[in-house]
Amino acid sequence: MNALRLPLRRAVDFSRRDPVLCAAALAAALSAFWVPPSVDYLDYLDWRVLCLLLSLMLVVAGLKSAGVFDAVTGRLLRAARNTRTLAAALTGLCYFASMLITNDVALITFVPLAILTLTRAGKPRLLIPVITLQTVAANLGSMFTPLGNPQNLYLYSYYHLSAGRFLGIMLPPTALSLAGLCVYLLLIRPEPLATVQAERPRAVEPARALPWTGLFIACLLAVLRVIPYLAALALVVAGVLMMDRSLLRRADYGLLLTFVFLFILTGNLQSVPAIRDRLSAMVSGREVAVGVLLSQIISNVPAAMLLSRFTANGPALLVGVNVGGLGTLIASMASVISYKLYLSANGANPRRYLVVFTAVNILFLAVLCAGAALLPPV
Repeated sequence: MNALRLPLRRAVDFSRRDPVLCAAALAAALSAFWVPPSVDYLDYLDWRVLCLLLSLMLVVAGLKSAGVFDAVTGRLLRAARNTRTLAAALTGLCYFASMLITNDVALITFVPLAILTLTRAGKPRLLIPVITLQTVAANLGSMFTPLGNPQNLYLYSYYHLSAGRFLGIMLPPTALSLAGLCVYLLLIRPEPLATVQAERPRAVEPARALPWTGLFIACLLAVLRVIPYLAALALVVAGVLMMDRSLLRRADYGLLLTFVFLFILTGNLQSVPAIRDRLSAMVSGREVAVGVLLSQIISNVPAAMLLSRFTANGPALLVGVNVGGLGTLIASMASVISYKLYLSANGANPRRYLVVFTAVNILFLAVLCAGAALLPPV
């Protein structure tokens, strides 16, 4: 009996750490009852998306280890004069950085910085509103670019969108979201700060930062289809092996596996005519609404991958799953990351955080849904 408890406990702990991966694996396994495993499963996988995700994860980890993010945030935070400008700096970092380094990486990088800075500044009561705003900002800023989040990279590739077309689709909701964040920041009272907000930023060594910057540009060119994605992956792996092999252990392989399982699930669902026809009829003409609603239940990455197989209207689905990242805590897995980071702070109040987080997210979700309804069809 005891021999069974340890593996069972490990399985439960793992499912708590990565529930989306476990759910995707279970769903893919269940779908295999209708479409037995075969070599055709390999055709389900979008190798371009998987290779670009791995390349970007490695390069962003390299830029972070080189101190690039520390230098940028240090300089910005030292310029903050009061609680409002400090909150604006912390929120703006997440909003703009997420466009290039993804929403989850932005939150992993800047939420701990917010906890440390606000605590040192004697303003721990601002932790919940500021971290909530950082989370909303990361989810909203990331929707502007193909690099911003996994569902964007997938849909950009799946629907063969050009960079100009992608940016044109996402510019209106992104601009509206920035205006909303600016208005919300006005609600934070500009109080003086009790202590120095940030330490002097450490200097970035060009010899370390420049190679990673070059590799990031290579990834960007691969996303834009200027160079082959396999060439970019080869460059990145070679760079990691030469500069910091430990980064290979830090990549989020769980995210890659989640994509693999979701590719299998959606491929199997599409292979069953009755399911394919039913889902196509349900989604057609309702891509934004269905994308928003389904994201609230299974999060926006799985929603994007599932719904894309049943509609040709990629632009509408793109808007739906990105706006759908707001709302519930699980609508975007990046939101779960910031919640877990907040729980590590002294005096954390999970219940109050969830109340504030949900209220703010619903407010922004309502505004963006109204904006999407007023805009001409995409």
